[in-house]
Amino acid sequence: MEAFEHFEGASQYEPAFDDTTSLYSGYTLNSTVPTQHNHAAHAANHQHANADSVTAQMQNMSLSAKSEVLEDLDGNLDGNMDESKENVELPEWACSYCGIHAPASVVRCLICQKWFCNGRGSSSASHIVNHLVRAKHKEVILHKESPLGETTPECYNCGSKNVFMLGFIPAKSDTVVVLLCRQPCAAISKDITWNTSLWAPLIDDRQFLSWLVKPPSEQEQMRARQITFQQINKLEDLWRENATATLEDLERPGVDDEPQPILLRYEDAYQYQNIFGPLVKIEADYDKRLKESQTQTDIVVRWDLGLNQKRVAWFCMPKLESGEVRLAVGDELRLRYDGEMHKPWEGVGHVIKIPNNVSDEIGLELRRPDGVPTECTHNFSADFVWKSTSFDRMQLAMKTFAVDEKSVSGYIYHKLLGHELEPQVLRTQMPKRFSAPGLPELNHSQMYAVKSVLQKPISLIQGPPGTGKTVTSASIIYHLCRMNPGQVLVCAPSNVAVDQLTERIHLTGLKVVRLTAKSREALSSSIDFLTLHRLVAANTSQAELQKLIQLKNEQGELSQNDEKKYKALVRASEKEILNAADVICCTCVGAGDPRLAKMKFRTVLIDEATQAAEPGALRSYLYLNTS
Repeated sequence: MEAFEHFEGASQYEPAFDDTTSLYSGYTLNSTVPTQHNHAAHAANHQHANADSVTAQMQNMSLSAKSEVLEDLDGNLDGNMDESKENVELPEWACSYCGIHAPASVVRCLICQKWFCNGRGSSSASHIVNHLVRAKHKEVILHKESPLGETTPECYNCGSKNVFMLGFIPAKSDTVVVLLCRQPCAAISKDITWNTSLWAPLIDDRQFLSWLVKPPSEQEQMRARQITFQQINKLEDLWRENATATLEDLERPGVDDEPQPILLRYEDAYQYQNIFGPLVKIEADYDKRLKESQTQTDIVVRWDLGLNQKRVAWFCMPKLESGEVRLAVGDELRLRYDGEMHKPWEGVGHVIKIPNNVSDEIGLELRRPDGVPTECTHNFSADFVWKSTSFDRMQLAMKTFAVDEKSVSGYIYHKLLGHELEPQVLRTQMPKRFSAPGLPELNHSQMYAVKSVLQKPISLIQGPPGTGKTVTSASIIYHLCRMNPGQVLVCAPSNVAVDQLTERIHLTGLKVVRLTAKSREALSSSIDFLTLHRLVAANTSQAELQKLIQLKNEQGELSQNDEKKYKALVRASEKEILNAADVICCTCVGAGDPRLAKMKFRTVLIDEATQAAEPGALRSYLYLNTS
């Protein structure tokens, strides 16, 4: 591995190192870091020498000439010319945020090749750390004229270049400093010359250590281009679309347009849509860019054949292991082959397994077996497939809310818009016992919550974790079904929350159906027997459907006529099961499923409502029976 070199001129850039000192970062270091007192003294001597040489030249010069030399001297001492002046061309290594370009104070991001300084400016973190966090980059290289030369910090043992994991350990001889990553190298190192208990990170207080990257002086930062934290965030967002964008591009019309802020009260549903609509689009655009930027190349694939006779690709994704991307069971990936052993190929599938304690492999079950290059194992790439379904359903819900006067009742309409209304109390016969069968007994506060909800048209239940909100919600649903005719729709922002509530409701004896997305039907869970697709498959009243299901399982596919008949029978069976249910459970986004399109519910309950996006939860309210 390459060692830190070029230390002979260290004092020219960083007073922390004198000419008799050389630093070894990770591999061969020959000295410790001097104290700040020595730094200041050395810097003062350096500045004195420069000042004396210039003073001799000034004795026979006019006052105006002296001013020019003084100005030049000031620039030399700062190491950074006044960049606010016009016609100043910055070097390529100037900070992409503020323009500071002192070699000792800047580093280059190895991912995007942009330069950043170790100064904070007006932000709480240094510019380089700010960029690395925002862009999710982790590798840097120092400037070739910096005290440590053109070097990439990396772990001495494993070669990891993740600066957020790297730290240094001074050797017991006090003449060497070694770079090691926190896990696993620093934890397992057995070298007797290293004192691992003294391990310290390279980044402290959101800034690189000064002996590695010198922070710009106050004068340098005052002369630099002033940039706000908001401008930094907008510039980082702009770089995702245009890698060559600059701060000046933020001045272009339309780039810096702020969306309208969310209000506590809205005049009408049109104003509500006009404010939330652009926000949903911004989130959708960002989510799409994020998904499409997570492509993983150079994947090695192991092929297998599942019990359902579908092809399964097994592979590892380094980006997933490093935390750069997130993956869940049911997510869709596009696998591509770009090698020379087979013609170009790509196939889409859904994830059936993610890395765990047993294996780091990802299992991807392909939709179609046609042309799969099973004889090839190398030169594959994986792309994340972005779907706009959830965002499209939010936009549709807001549009319906705005244009359809009958989409919700007048009371719900004004409540959603934040209008003040007189409190309403429903005339309801209270149950003698508030606890539901099959569930734990309710305590006093839980019983009060159930009683309060049964008497009001809209309620909010709040409580810290572990206080039994799920049991309380299941008890409320039980009493609502027993007291009033009509079905109940239960939603939550996450599949896990929906599954937990579905299981609790089932324990009360109610007929509950769990509606899942088509892409998740192949995934197993603890409530499989309550899912709609499982209930359809087990529907013995549809003899013809049972025959087609068996035929499809045996042959893998159906003829065109049989497939058409199969889909019609499935739709009929789904409708029958949904209409017969007391409670239907799904995610907030899943509430926009076409299979629920014409249904109306007497009550809607949203679990973990504070974690749901407001436009996403809106889709659930549109199913309320307005009568």
